[in-house]
Amino acid sequence: MALTAIAFYVFATVTVAAGLLVTLARNPVHSVLWLILAFFSTAGLFVLMGAEFIAMVMVFVYVGAVAVLFLFVVMMLDVDFAELKKGVADFLPLGVMIGVVLLVELGLVIGQWLIAPQAPVQRMAETPASDQVENTVALGRLIYTDYVYLFQAAGLVLFVAMIGAIVLTMRHREEVKRQDVTGQMWRRREEAVELRDVKPGQGI
Repeated sequence: MALTAIAFYVFATVTVAAGLLVTLARNPVHSVLWLILAFFSTAGLFVLMGAEFIAMVMVFVYVGAVAVLFLFVVMMLDVDFAELKKGVADFLPLGVMIGVVLLVELGLVIGQWLIAPQAPVQRMAETPASDQVENTVALGRLIYTDYVYLFQAAGLVLFVAMIGAIVLTMRHREEVKRQDVTGQMWRRREEAVELRDVKPGQGI
């Protein structure tokens, strides 16, 4: 039990510290690397809670796909971050004011937080015992059986958001030459081939 508690505090401390360094790092590449460390530490916390499947998803999806994609985008785009940071001072008072309002709202919520007496019993009732069913089976039963319609609705929302992002970012540029496949397939020989009578020593 003591070893589990020590591991929890280590993973929790690393997660919080890495999350802070994500926002405080000056280099965006370093921010992504700290983000990857935060994901790994969060996966360790899930393992301690007995949610091995969630920990595996955290490593494979977020670290193996999302964080690596962020890293590639940051390294490939030639973004002048010094130019972007020039206008930070102009909006600093507004940002501080918004942050103070959010902190006050969070303080009010935490101060009025109440736990229902039946909440622990209901939480234990929703979670099957680990010796009766695996957490992967329980998670699949919860998502694909009890909340299957909400899961499908969430997928449709993400699909619509993806299409909207593509439509908003797509620009038709006239100066960019594009291949006309249909025109190339239906063109005649006279339109594609030109015969020239080149004399000896004349060149083309």
